[in-house]
Amino acid sequence: MSPNWVPFDVADADPDPLAQFATWFAEGAAHLFEPSAVALATADEQGQPSVRMVLLRHHGDGTFGWYTNYDGAKGHDLAVNPTAALLWYCEPLGRQIRVEGEVRVAPAAQSDAYFAARPRGHQLGAHASAQSQPIASRDELAARVAAADARFPGEVPRPANWGGYLLTPTQFEFWQHRSDRLHDRVVYQRDGDAWRRERWMP
Repeated sequence: MSPNWVPFDVADADPDPLAQFATWFAEGAAHLFEPSAVALATADEQGQPSVRMVLLRHHGDGTFGWYTNYDGAKGHDLAVNPTAALLWYCEPLGRQIRVEGEVRVAPAAQSDAYFAARPRGHQLGAHASAQSQPIASRDELAARVAAADARFPGEVPRPANWGGYLLTPTQFEFWQHRSDRLHDRVVYQRDGDAWRRERWMP
């Protein structure tokens, strides 16, 4: 059993799951190359699921946030089915956190501020890429970036179809690896304005 696998019980869990998330996220940051990487799962109008990695750019104030093209596959799913699940995984500590909840588009001012802080190349890419649409070649993509660069010689504005999403959680699961696959699982569920937490069997 790894010395990094620290037992986790309901009594160890913060009453506020967002505070518990912040604790584990900070502890995992020292062990991960990209601690902000999370799997984001969505589903379309037929219930067909889709999952991909995104960067978690915001957690706190009761929400979790990421940024993307609203016209891409993620945006399509969230337009017709505004719920999602996030999974954060920290293999060195034997931990994962699942977060499920309702999703809404982030305020424009929040997306504007984040976009303005991005490197210029990232900004141009947001204009050049029609996310999730076919393209003939890498050269065509490069040409689209060059055209965006010429169109915006100074400040690059945020595209209208690019910005943030905020997930308001309704359930959390904190999973700690233990020996013999007898893992610790502490689940939080909404109980009015508070959170109820309990241990689930592995």
